[in-house]
Amino acid sequence: MSALAVILARAGSKGLPGKNISPVGGRPCIAWTIDEARTSERVSRVLVSSDDQRALEIARSMGVDVADRPGELASDNATVDDAVRHAAESIKWTGGPVVILYANVPVRPAGLIDNAIDRLGEGFDSVQSYAPVGKHHPWWTARIDDVSGEVRPWEGDVLNHGVYRRQDLPIANVPDGGVLVVTPDALFKRIGGVAPGPHAFLGAKRGGIVTGEGEVIDIDTRVDQIVADALIRERQGHHDHHNPTRSWRRTG
Repeated sequence: MSALAVILARAGSKGLPGKNISPVGGRPCIAWTIDEARTSERVSRVLVSSDDQRALEIARSMGVDVADRPGELASDNATVDDAVRHAAESIKWTGGPVVILYANVPVRPAGLIDNAIDRLGEGFDSVQSYAPVGKHHPWWTARIDDVSGEVRPWEGDVLNHGVYRRQDLPIANVPDGGVLVVTPDALFKRIGGVAPGPHAFLGAKRGGIVTGEGEVIDIDTRVDQIVADALIRERQGHHDHHNPTRSWRRTG
C-alpha cells in the first residue's frame, strides 16, 4: 500500500519549548522522524505539518513537502486529526493509508512504520504502536490523601491488587507515540457505527503493534531529551566502531 506520512511539529510546547527542533544526537529532533519516514518502503510521500517556520525550513532542506499549519490548528485545543486532515487535503491526497508521526519522537525501532502499515492491511481501520507499561502498571496506581497522607487503592479495596512482584502483573500496554496509521475512511470519519469523540478518527476496528520497552522515546521533558540524545549517540558510536569508513550525513 502506498502511504502518506504526515509529521506533526506544532511550535507550542509547555513542557519543553522548541522540542521539535532542539538538538538530539547532533541534529534537530524532527530530522530523525523525517529520516524514518523517507526510509519506509511503504511511504511514497512525506509531509511535515507545522506552524513553526524553522521546522518547515528543516523539512524543505531535507527534501520533503510541507504544510503551513494555520494557527487555529496549532493551539492547545486543536486536535491531531484536524491537523492531519488539513495536511492531507493541502496536497489533495487520494491514495492509501495515512501515517501519523510526531516530530518529538527521535527514537523508533527499525521497520516500525512498515510493520504498522502491513498490519493495517489485515483489515483494521487504524493501527497504533504500544509499549509495555513496565513498573508503571495501573494495578500499582494509588491515591495519597492530601491531608493525612494515607495511601489507598486507586480502585477497589486491595492495595496493588495484592500483587507485589512485577513479573506477576498482567500484561498491560500504553500508546507510545511511535506510529499511528489510519485508513482515509477512518481519518475522514466515513466509517459508520463509530461513536463520536476525540478518537473517532481511529475507526471501528483498531489494531495495535507492540514495541519493546524503551524502543520508542517520546520527548516531553528535558529528561526524555537527555535519554534520547544519549541513546542515539551510543548507537552512532557503536555503528561507527563497526563501520569506520561510513560518513554520517548532516542535514538541516
